[in-house]
Amino acid sequence: MTPRAILVELFLAAVAAAQPATCMRAAVAQVPPPRGRTIVIGAGKAAAYMAAALEAMWPTPVEGVVVTRYGHATACRQIQVLQAGHPQPDQNSLDAAQAMRRQLTGLTKDDLVISLISGGGSALLVEPVAGITLADKQQVTQAMFQAGATIRQLNRVRQALSLVKGGGLAAMAWPAQVLTLVISDVPGDDPAFIASGPTVPPPAESASPLEIITRLGLRLPPHVLAVLAQPSRYARQDFSHCRTMTIATPIQSLQAAAARARELGYVPMILSDCIEAEAAEAAQVHAGIAQSIRRHYTPLAPPAVLLSGGECRVSLGNTPAGKGGRNTEFLLALGLALQEEQGMFALACDTDGIDGSEDNAGALWLPDSVQRARERGLDLPLHLARHDSYAAFAALDDLVITGPTRTNVNDFRAILIH
Repeated sequence: MTPRAILVELFLAAVAAAQPATCMRAAVAQVPPPRGRTIVIGAGKAAAYMAAALEAMWPTPVEGVVVTRYGHATACRQIQVLQAGHPQPDQNSLDAAQAMRRQLTGLTKDDLVISLISGGGSALLVEPVAGITLADKQQVTQAMFQAGATIRQLNRVRQALSLVKGGGLAAMAWPAQVLTLVISDVPGDDPAFIASGPTVPPPAESASPLEIITRLGLRLPPHVLAVLAQPSRYARQDFSHCRTMTIATPIQSLQAAAARARELGYVPMILSDCIEAEAAEAAQVHAGIAQSIRRHYTPLAPPAVLLSGGECRVSLGNTPAGKGGRNTEFLLALGLALQEEQGMFALACDTDGIDGSEDNAGALWLPDSVQRARERGLDLPLHLARHDSYAAFAALDDLVITGPTRTNVNDFRAILIH
């Protein structure tokens, strides 16, 4: 098996470990059907496939609605599947939130709400508080993206502007029991920040929305700042009718990839499942560790593979940007740090199958990438400076294109060292 094929194999092993049909079974088996109705709601890139898996496992009839990203849907028999915008919310995001609110009307303590939550749900499920419009939410989201906000910062602000996030849907479901099944895409796996936590208690301790906006140096309209200054609307809500089970996490997927690496003859090292640095800066650190392994056999000896996860970020500022997501940006910066170092092969992909807003999961870096770039007239440092990594890897024919993977445990990075 070639190094290129091995890297793809490790990525697919990570994705397979987080498939809803695999990771939901043990959790669902622990839950008895209610005396009343079973209502299913959900949001995220994996929501449709989680709904389909639940239908196949649940012993009694279900009803409900979930929302996923365009192109990530699958057919369900009893549960309605909607599609909406990501990473920017759209009108369908608002329609989905209102459809879920209707599902939660008139429930009793004998009913059970099963909430299927995965990464991406924050944009897919939107209902602003009074005084805030969909356009306001789009503006805030875009400004925070450009400023390089972390996912926790972004979702904390989203919660403050939303009726349904930060425990909002759970409050609306009372007195029914609420069970939330979570596929985590957030460093630290705190369910309060995964899809902005629509059916879990709001975060007990975190920076206030206004502190986050100030720290990022953003200038928002006065009416938005006024809403962000208000106390959390669900902070005093009783959530004793709710429980949460996290069924798939980034570390589990990294461990699955590590196990496959051992089978293929490589010594794996998981650096972290929660890296949140700037993509190009994280790449420099990864490159340094890889070079130490190859040159000095420390902290381990080749053949080895470095694995990491989390959610890197790309701060665009006011610079006009080309095409590319945080994984291809990481990989291009990594490759330039390694240059033509022999025996180094790398992959960086998003486990949902879409890196940023393009059609690729990520890309591959090979020892001859720099030479091939020269032959094709590519200026790789310029592509990196312009945040145009997609175009560079497309020209090298080194994009990884999988289509939607049915799950989302965030970034996956692997560096093979021979």
